[in-house]
Amino acid sequence: MSNKLFVGGLSWDTNDESLRGAFGRFGEVLEAKVVTDRETGRSRGFGFVTMSAANDAQVAAREMDGASLDGRSIRVNEAEDRPRTGGGGGFRSGGGGGGGRDGGREGGRGGREGGRGGFNDRGGRGGSRW
Repeated sequence: MSNKLFVGGLSWDTNDESLRGAFGRFGEVLEAKVVTDRETGRSRGFGFVTMSAANDAQVAAREMDGASLDGRSIRVNEAEDRPRTGGGGGFRSGGGGGGGRDGGREGGRGGREGGRGGFNDRGGRGGSRW
């Protein structure tokens, strides 16, 4: 088992410190983080706890799953690694741009031409082939 736990069903009142305190009785907590909304700063209702020892994480998950924290029954299980999707960029990304007198049907279609705007498939500048 991993040292990192996913904790779901958190109360809006639960913060990093109360999460750390709840799991601290099972061993050393390296990190306790309640995930918040970027715009509002409000809790999204879940978080992560990283314990220093895998055995402590296993005991904490077993004991805390279904337990009450700040008035809510929480779910605790091993955190899964987020799959790497390659992030941004890549061959098919990009926005393209307007170009040509036909409203941009040829100019910058995204993908390979993304961001260059105004280039048609033949590598020429602007214009329409119609």
